[in-house]
Amino acid sequence: MFINNVDQCQWIRQKFETPGIMQFTNAEKRTLLARLVRSTRFEDFLARKWSSEKRFGLEGCEVLIPALKTIIDKSSAAGIDSVIMGMPHRGRLNVLANVVRKDLDQIFCQFDPKLEAADEGSGDVKYHLGMYHERINRETDKNITLSLMANPSHLEAVDPVVQGKAKAEQFYRGDTQGKKVMSILMHGDAAFAGQGVVYETFHLSELPSYTTHGTVHVVVNNQVCYRRFGHNEMDEPMFTQPLMYKQIRRQEHVLKKYSDKLIAEGVVTLQEFEEEVAKYDKICEEAYTSSKDEKILHIRHWLDSPWPDFFTAEGEPKSMSCPPTGLDEEVLQHIGQTASSVPLEDFKIHTGVSRILRGRADLVKKRQMDWALGEYMAFGSLLKDGTHVRLSGQDVERGTFSHRHHVLHDQEVDKRFCVPMNHLWSNQAPYTVCNSSLSEYGVLGFELGFAMASPNALILWEAQFGDFHNTAQCIIDQFISPGQAKWVRNNGIVLLLPHGMEGMGPEHSSARPERFLQMSKDDPDRFPEFSGDFEVQQLYDCNWIVVNCSTPANYCHVLRRQILLPFRKPLIIFTPKSLLRHPDARSSFDDLATDTKFRRLIPDEGPASQSPGQVKRVIFCTGKVYYELAKERKQQNVESDIAIIRLEQISPFPFDLVRAEVEKYSNAELIWCQEEHKNMGYYDYVRPRFLTVVANKKPIWYVGRDPAAAPATGNKSTHLNELKRFMDTAFNLSAFQGRNF
Repeated sequence: MFINNVDQCQWIRQKFETPGIMQFTNAEKRTLLARLVRSTRFEDFLARKWSSEKRFGLEGCEVLIPALKTIIDKSSAAGIDSVIMGMPHRGRLNVLANVVRKDLDQIFCQFDPKLEAADEGSGDVKYHLGMYHERINRETDKNITLSLMANPSHLEAVDPVVQGKAKAEQFYRGDTQGKKVMSILMHGDAAFAGQGVVYETFHLSELPSYTTHGTVHVVVNNQVCYRRFGHNEMDEPMFTQPLMYKQIRRQEHVLKKYSDKLIAEGVVTLQEFEEEVAKYDKICEEAYTSSKDEKILHIRHWLDSPWPDFFTAEGEPKSMSCPPTGLDEEVLQHIGQTASSVPLEDFKIHTGVSRILRGRADLVKKRQMDWALGEYMAFGSLLKDGTHVRLSGQDVERGTFSHRHHVLHDQEVDKRFCVPMNHLWSNQAPYTVCNSSLSEYGVLGFELGFAMASPNALILWEAQFGDFHNTAQCIIDQFISPGQAKWVRNNGIVLLLPHGMEGMGPEHSSARPERFLQMSKDDPDRFPEFSGDFEVQQLYDCNWIVVNCSTPANYCHVLRRQILLPFRKPLIIFTPKSLLRHPDARSSFDDLATDTKFRRLIPDEGPASQSPGQVKRVIFCTGKVYYELAKERKQQNVESDIAIIRLEQISPFPFDLVRAEVEKYSNAELIWCQEEHKNMGYYDYVRPRFLTVVANKKPIWYVGRDPAAAPATGNKSTHLNELKRFMDTAFNLSAFQGRNF
């Protein structure tokens, strides 16, 4: 909002600004001048040496550097020892050089076109990179850690990520009031006013499990400060703003104005000022000379969230294997009993919740688990081992489908509640389960930032319905999918996306698996070499893991594997809705026994597997549709003729296990069956990989819904008719006879 009324502006100033706050001592004025020299001469140096390179310089707002350094000085004096910053690209190199204090030769070598990239992924442009540095603050003589987060050209996307990382650091340090760790966010005035994620981030500011107890926002107002050049140094702003830029070119530089003022006041002499300029120019020239020795670009040197104890000194995993993810019977029983009881006395719970807990207790007696109990086993066992678990999203405390109930509310005492998961063991790690604001973009960014702070935490974000990640797509596309390739930054965040076609309409059915699979970087046309621990090596090579578990035990295993792996990758889980209460979607405690692990593929274990040579058709599928196929196969009495195999881990594709199944049923035709439409779901991803497995010698036929524009119908009758049609095709053994491959 622009206010044109001087009286109104004065009123705001009087309300917000302390009188006399801008009165500086002579020593403070000299410090400001020295900082302004560095800010200005840094940009001048880059402009001289690399006149035709984009750098998104700070010309016109050089005062940002002394402003930031003053904020950090005052914060350090007040007891802050860790500052996490986020900013767009304008002025980033200057902030890296003069605030975070990255070595100048490391910055300058980034401009060398002959610099060869280390084998660390794609890398990113220099004005997107981050940095982490611990140093002494000269003004306070105290240690301070500065972290500038890497972020893409989506100007404000980094805001919630910074807040999440700041919250995590506060949480792990027990800084409950934000007295040790703080965040600073920089914005352009247009982006600050115009981009919705700014508001989504503000929205989190007072929520208990999200507040960082205040953030300093620095808005670089281009109406007050200005851009001496256009959007970047290659722009010609005179094309569109001729009068304004004529005025800008007449502006005297802020360094000239301020140095003249201090010389006139007798605070510094002209000679002292010129010596300060010459001193910094010499530093830049020496760094420029030494930057010529750099031949290899290492993005590792620009990490904003190092995990020093998790990897080796070279940043490599300490092993390339994963232990079994099963659990002791005693642990399963203990977690099961806690999950089905109320640990506090005189605590009156809702009758509906009582019924759910009784149901859980019955399952535990039978040594069985449903989906909610499988999740309880995963979380509870990790807490026992000292791993913090944080589950965040809209309505996650009870679960969108009222299946979880991790927070129990006393029905007679207002605001009295209990989290049984925090009463499992005496010395367990804490469990944080928190309902978020009604936001996806901001909250997913926040959880991503939280997951950056420590590798020894399971951080999960659950969408209310799977396709609600639509509005967080920027975080997924810019940070989660390519984050390691661009910034060499491991992240173990888990996305729980409820998915399944149940006739609920186009906005509550599909979590859009096709989008995640399209962004998976494994090669469909190359059969990978089987060496070492193939499963772990595949996970190490991928950019993220995509699974659709059909059993509670497998869901538990994959969550535990996420932490037991010697590295971190994002994990995308398509979670069920109707299967949450499906009587067949149960697991035995035996499926979680000590020597068990996640099953990337679940083979047919019925009559078909006893006589594989007699099997006429093998149906491969994933997720909920398995239960519909199994029911139809039983009704049609073709359990010996047709095998049904579940792909639980879709990406990276389990080439080894699929090949074994295809070879086992060598006489059978191959089908891929999915409930999603043909242009969605998994088909476009799995088809070329199946053809690679069979060396293009036989087809894999598609069974499922026809292509469509919307992800699902909104009409229940149409939904059921579509389901019947493709079930009929799945079990019609002559459906593909005479068809050309």
